[in-house]
Amino acid sequence: MRHDPMMAIQADLMRRVDSLAGERGHVSALRLHDEVDQIRHIARAFHLDEVEGLASTLESALSLHGLGPVVLSYLDRMREAIGAHALPSMMPAPLGSAVMPLRA
Repeated sequence: MRHDPMMAIQADLMRRVDSLAGERGHVSALRLHDEVDQIRHIARAFHLDEVEGLASTLESALSLHGLGPVVLSYLDRMREAIGAHALPSMMPAPLGSAVMPLRA
């Protein structure tokens, strides 16, 4: 069976987004900015334009408004954008077996 490199990239992006969302606002502004910047760079390198645009907009919102509920909204949208390109078998199963939105 051949391994699809794009699936690995999408899985990495999903892990990064889920990790930030899992912290539910208990992440430093510096770490959040750095991680969103990494997500943006990876998305750009692999032509995931929607994810790149969302990460870029989130970076702008963070520099203007700091941390807040807007972060979880953008992380939700990035998850959806990554998932739109993913195979169903690649999507991580959440703890409760149903996909739960991250919005506060």
